[in-house]
Amino acid sequence: MTFGQWLGLLALAISLYILWQVQQIALLVFASVVLATLLNRVVRSIERHRINRGIAIAMTMTVLIALIISFFAVIVPRIIEQLQELLLLIPVVSNRLRIWYNWLQTVVPVEVLNNFNVIFSSLAGQLQSLIAQILGNFLILLNVSLTAFLSLLLFLVITLMLLANPAPYRRLLIRIFPAFYRRRVDRILRECEVALIGWIKGTLITMLFVGLLSFTGLSVLRVPLPLVNAALAGLLEFVPNIGPTLSVFPPALLALLDAPWKAPAVIGLYVVIQQVESLILVPLIMQQEVALLPVFTILAVIVFASFFGFLGLFLAIPLLIVVQIWLKEVLIKDVLNKWHAASDYRTISTVDKTKINS
Repeated sequence: MTFGQWLGLLALAISLYILWQVQQIALLVFASVVLATLLNRVVRSIERHRINRGIAIAMTMTVLIALIISFFAVIVPRIIEQLQELLLLIPVVSNRLRIWYNWLQTVVPVEVLNNFNVIFSSLAGQLQSLIAQILGNFLILLNVSLTAFLSLLLFLVITLMLLANPAPYRRLLIRIFPAFYRRRVDRILRECEVALIGWIKGTLITMLFVGLLSFTGLSVLRVPLPLVNAALAGLLEFVPNIGPTLSVFPPALLALLDAPWKAPAVIGLYVVIQQVESLILVPLIMQQEVALLPVFTILAVIVFASFFGFLGLFLAIPLLIVVQIWLKEVLIKDVLNKWHAASDYRTISTVDKTKINS
């Protein structure tokens, strides 16, 4: 390797080390880029009607803020009401669990029940200790809340800055690469933009579809707190494979406490919804714009969540989309495919030389 190649490799290693040290900020910037990419597509569609970009941005942000305010004004109060109902259900749940425990004492052997009591007491003690630490240490709770607020403010500011004038930031990113490769990078960035927008649109439609069907089905079955459970099912749809599975437990538990026959009905309802979503809705909406293998999505969610925490959990799929495109375009198409062609050329050249010499 030449001195310039070693220097480039060293610069890459230092850059990766710095990104790792500021990983939370880097993830916030990436989330801002994803949101700004989506909003920029909306702004561009408004600009086609000969409207100034500044006015188009103001219109887009006004609609977005209006949707958020409408959500908090219409949906959140009902969710709060149903959460209050959930608090009222806690004594009923406690009483029902006590009845079941008394019934278990007559069925399950005493040794097994004693082991279960030890495990349950240990878990309950750990949970009580954790709750006491959270509630008792007000300064830590205040610090976490302040950090979350500042992160949200930074996210919004970066999004607005990127949306106001994205061209300079795009050119700066492209100029990091060698001159002969900049056109190729520009095409890869466009492909990332198309894939991310396709994934966001498909995910939002899927979340709405799952939330509405869950609310309708839970209301028909008369399961307690249908709006809260439907909102939870829609939001967890953002985390593929794992989220939909987790969303089944709260309504199934509430259904079991309300009437035992409702729990299997709730599980069957969610299975039907997921089958309709995966077999009909997702292929119809995505239209092969984002081809992600299920195993990779599960691994991405687990890996990014373990490395980057809460942000990594919700940004796992867009990160996977971007990484997959760059690996496919750069590593496979521009390196491995050409490397294979070059080796074949050398082999052919050696055979030709052998024929000439003979």
